[in-house]
Amino acid sequence: MPRTTQQLHLHREPVATRPAATVLLLRDAPDNGGFEILMTRRSGTASFAPGAYVFPGGGIDALDAAPATHAAVDRRPAQSDLHLTQAIAAIRESFEELGVLLARHADGRMADAHDIAAIDRHQPFAAQCQARGLRLAANSVYLLAHWTGDRDLPRRFDVPFLVARMPEGQEPVADEAEQFEPVWVRPADALARHEAGQFFMIFPTIRTLQRLAKFASTQAVLDAVAHEQPLWVSCPRAGMLAGKEARYMEDEAPFGELALVCPDGQIVHPLDWQAERPVPLLRNVMRLTAPNPGVMTGPGTNSYLVGDPATGFIAIDPGPADAEHLDKLWRAAGGDIRMIVCTHSHADHSPGAAPLQALCVQAGQARPPILGLPSAPTARAASQFTPDRSLQNNELLALTGQSPEGKITHTLQIIHTPGHAANHLCLLLQEDGLLFSGDHILNGSTTVIDPPDGNMADYLDSLDRLDAACAEHGVEFILPAHGYVLGGPIHGARSAIARLKAHRLAREAKVLAAMQALPDGSMADWVQHAYDDVPPRLWPVAQRSLLAHVERIRSLQPGNN
Repeated sequence: MPRTTQQLHLHREPVATRPAATVLLLRDAPDNGGFEILMTRRSGTASFAPGAYVFPGGGIDALDAAPATHAAVDRRPAQSDLHLTQAIAAIRESFEELGVLLARHADGRMADAHDIAAIDRHQPFAAQCQARGLRLAANSVYLLAHWTGDRDLPRRFDVPFLVARMPEGQEPVADEAEQFEPVWVRPADALARHEAGQFFMIFPTIRTLQRLAKFASTQAVLDAVAHEQPLWVSCPRAGMLAGKEARYMEDEAPFGELALVCPDGQIVHPLDWQAERPVPLLRNVMRLTAPNPGVMTGPGTNSYLVGDPATGFIAIDPGPADAEHLDKLWRAAGGDIRMIVCTHSHADHSPGAAPLQALCVQAGQARPPILGLPSAPTARAASQFTPDRSLQNNELLALTGQSPEGKITHTLQIIHTPGHAANHLCLLLQEDGLLFSGDHILNGSTTVIDPPDGNMADYLDSLDRLDAACAEHGVEFILPAHGYVLGGPIHGARSAIARLKAHRLAREAKVLAAMQALPDGSMADWVQHAYDDVPPRLWPVAQRSLLAHVERIRSLQPGNN
C-alpha cells in the first residue's frame, strides 16, 4: 500500500453506507422479443436520484429482519438470513411503491388483486400478509448483484440488486408519492432512450441494464443466478473525463488508477490521455505519456518519474527519441535525473535514453547512467540496446534525501521478467508497493509475445515470479508502460496477474484445439480459430503470439523435454 505521506490528497472519510435492497421484476416480452424489466420514475424532489428511472426498492427496516417475519416467509435452503432479510425488504418495497405483491397462499396460489386491495401500503406489511394467510415468496427472489454507493456521494447505500419473475395477473400501480410512471422496458431500449436524453438513469442502473442486455429471456437470467452468488460486486469510482464526471466499475480500465490517486473517492483526477504535461499519481510518482499512440502502443508509451525534489528522480522508460517528450520529462524532474532505466529494448521504450542522458549533461547535471539489460542476439534490428550498466535480478536502486518530515527513501527492486522480450525487466517500488510492469502486463490488452526474442514459457514463468514478489511486498497496484494503473485494495495486483495468466492459458487451449482440428493447417489457418474473438485486422499481429503458444505446446509434448 502506498505510504500516506505520498498520497496527493488529504484523507477524507466517505459517508457511512445505509443498508437497502432493490428488486428487478422481469417478464418475457411478447413475440419472443427477449424480456422486459419493470422500472419507475423517482420523484423530482427525492433526496436520492431525483427524477431517475430506477428499480423498486428502498431501505431495510428492523421488521424485515425480525424472527417473526422470517418465520412467515418461504425460503430456499441455501438462502442465508441476511439474504432473506434483503429479499423481504425488496418484496415490501415493491408492494409499497408499486403494489406488486410477491406472496403466496398456503395452497401455493400467488396473491391476487383481492389480496393487494386488502393490504394497506402505509401499515406494517408483513403482519398484514400473515393475517391474510400469505407467506412472502422470498424463495423466488435471487441475488443478481451487489452495489455499494460511490465514495463521493453524500448519501450512500449498500444494496443487493435482487431479481424475480413478475407474478402473473398483477399490474404495477405507482404510489404517486415516491414513485411515478411504472413502465415495462427491454434493457436495450432503456439504454437507447437514456442515450437520447429521454430516460434519465444513474450509473448502477445503467451498468446493470448493460449486463442484462446480454441475456435472451427471463429464465436465462434466473438460471444465471441460481447458485446464490452475485454476478458482480461493485463500489464504483469516479474521475474527470473531457471535463465531466465519469464513473467506472472494478473491471473497467481507469478504476485502478482512481483507487491509487483518489483512494477516498475525491473526483479530481483527470483521465484524458495527453502528452503535454506529466500526470501526478503520487507525490513521488509522475507519468508522462509519449506522443506515439497506435495499435501497438495504445494511448502511447508511459514514461515514469520516481522520486521527489529531495531525492532526485529515476526515469523509467524514456520512450522514443522524441525531443519534445524528453524535454518535458527532464523539466518535470527539475533537471535532477539520477538514473535512466529501460524495462526492455523495444523501439517505443529505449531510444530516448541516450538523448535524455545527453540533455542532462548539456544542462550541467551529473551524467545519469542508462540501466537495463542488453538486448539478446534474438532481438530484432530495431531493438538493439546496450546499457551503461547491466542490472542484476533482485538488485536494488535507491534514492535517498532529507525532507521536512525526515529522511526519505525510494527503493526500486529489479525483477528479470523475460517473455515479451529476452531482456525485459520490471521494477518494484518497495516502500509504496507499486509494480512498474513495462510491457509484461498492460491495461486493456495483452502484450505480444514475438519469437524468437519472445518466449511464452518464459512469459508465464515471469508472471509467477511477479506474483511471488507482489505477495512478499503487499503490492496492490501495477503501473504499465501502456494504459492506466491496474489494481486496488480488493482487485489488486495479484488478481490482475491471475486473470492474465488464466487468459493466456485459455488462449493456449484454443490454439491446441485449432492444431488438433486442423493438423495440417498453417499458422494463418490456426489464428482464425484460436483468435476468432479478435478483429481480423489484428490477426497478423496475433499470429506472432500464436507461434509462441505453438512453440510452448510442442515443448510440452512427450519426447520434447
